[in-house]
Amino acid sequence: MTTITLELPPDLDLSEHDAKVMFVGKLYEEGILTSVQAAEVVGITKREFIETIGKYGVSVFQATPEEAERDHRRNAERRRVKTAGEATCVKS
Repeated sequence: MTTITLELPPDLDLSEHDAKVMFVGKLYEEGILTSVQAAEVVGITKREFIETIGKYGVSVFQATPEEAERDHRRNAERRRVKTAGEATCVKS
């Protein structure tokens, strides 16, 4: 594993943990690290990493805006079809 040392301004209110999460969160967001690798670098579990990165502005979801829109339309259509199917059911 490569070690990176950064010297940050002394008045910067940023813990080492926060800096690590921000850095590896960006690498994860760019698809350079997996969630398991990123969690390992920070020293937390994958679950903790996934739960934490949102606080740093990193999305767990790696979809493009177009993919997200397509998925939203597809899910809305599935709900519409399911609701329409339920409305036609007759209970005895």
